[in-house]
Amino acid sequence: MYFVSFSAFLEMGGYAAYVWGAFTITFGALFWLVISAQLTRRKLFLEIKNQFAREQRINKTKRMENTL
Repeated sequence: MYFVSFSAFLEMGGYAAYVWGAFTITFGALFWLVISAQLTRRKLFLEIKNQFAREQRINKTKRMENTL
């Protein structure tokens, strides 16, 4: 598509609200998906780390009980 000027490009032939709104919603959703995935990943790794530490404490306690 050919535009005479940059302002004509921004106006999108009178459909600027629809075009730029669609771009905003699309990129906003993609941004949210990336952030959400990173937060979920971080939370999952923290839960795994805590579970591993808990299992280590339980095993250590069991070994201590066996020595008594």
